[in-house]
Amino acid sequence: MIEISKYTLSSTATIRQGLERINEVNGDAIFIVDADEKMVGALTDGDIRRALLENHSLESPVEQIMFRSFRYLNQHEYSLEKIDEFKAKMIDLLPVLDDEKRIVKILNLNELRSVLPFEVLLMAGGRGERLRPLTDEVPKPMLKVGDKPIIEHNIDRLALYGIEKMSISVKYKAEQIEDYFGTGEKKGITIEYIHEDEPLGTLGAIKLIDEITTPAILVMNSDLLTNIDFEDFYRFFENHQADMAVASTSYRVKVPYGVLETSGNTITALQEKPTYTYFSNAGIYLIKTELLDRIPKHTHYNATDLMDQLIKENKKIVNYPIVHYWLDIGNPTDFERAQEDVKHIKF
Repeated sequence: MIEISKYTLSSTATIRQGLERINEVNGDAIFIVDADEKMVGALTDGDIRRALLENHSLESPVEQIMFRSFRYLNQHEYSLEKIDEFKAKMIDLLPVLDDEKRIVKILNLNELRSVLPFEVLLMAGGRGERLRPLTDEVPKPMLKVGDKPIIEHNIDRLALYGIEKMSISVKYKAEQIEDYFGTGEKKGITIEYIHEDEPLGTLGAIKLIDEITTPAILVMNSDLLTNIDFEDFYRFFENHQADMAVASTSYRVKVPYGVLETSGNTITALQEKPTYTYFSNAGIYLIKTELLDRIPKHTHYNATDLMDQLIKENKKIVNYPIVHYWLDIGNPTDFERAQEDVKHIKF
């Protein structure tokens, strides 16, 4: 996360001070604020060069030469369309302002793959029985795949897509997860922990989150190893105007015999050793925040329970097939496979 103070300068500062600050941030643009900390302009080294050619003194105030028609994003107006627009204009640093025009954060669009408008709940409370004895001393999400825990692969990937607030539901050996990630500050994000006294299912823990301010929330099993494109997933969710999107993986079943198609006792067709493709739940969901009132408090409740309810209400649930890598590390064989795959798959 970019430290705001490094990239801001008072409107009463001199051009010389502006040049010094730009040098301190390796030539990036800086943002000019007034006495009330409201953003009033932007300043680049190009602005300073032009000012000097126009015979401005280095001791002149930066407010005389700053760019006043600066671009910014309102913190309440996040949309992929706006982010696409800024990226198309080759804007690297984008200030996010509150309604009073104060800078709440600065986005580096050159480093982020996107800035997605949803919060995240990672489910990390399971015991991992099938992975014993590996999970006797270490919670399943903290088992290392390559050089870092499984859950860290997911946290790092989500952060690449601009996710700044994540909740982690914990139970078994929760202290190991909390001690490792802390508040999330080292990764430039905010992490809150939800403690399940009793198992609450896939979605039950979502009711323990204090406040969800985004229009949607992503819920994900933390022990998945995947390089799913979260931006594409969200675009799919938005473009289909879905109430809920369920990521899936394809599962092929090859029948080793000829299959008869019948109508009563009459054979109508024959398929020789056909292969059928089914879509399996991949443990990643996008849900409209407004639908969360359907989830009961302090009750074991799964994503499939919500899906059943939404289907009965004729709400729109869409299937998003994952075309990238996905592996549910559920047993020792999967764990060994993950150790090899992580050497070759780009996450």
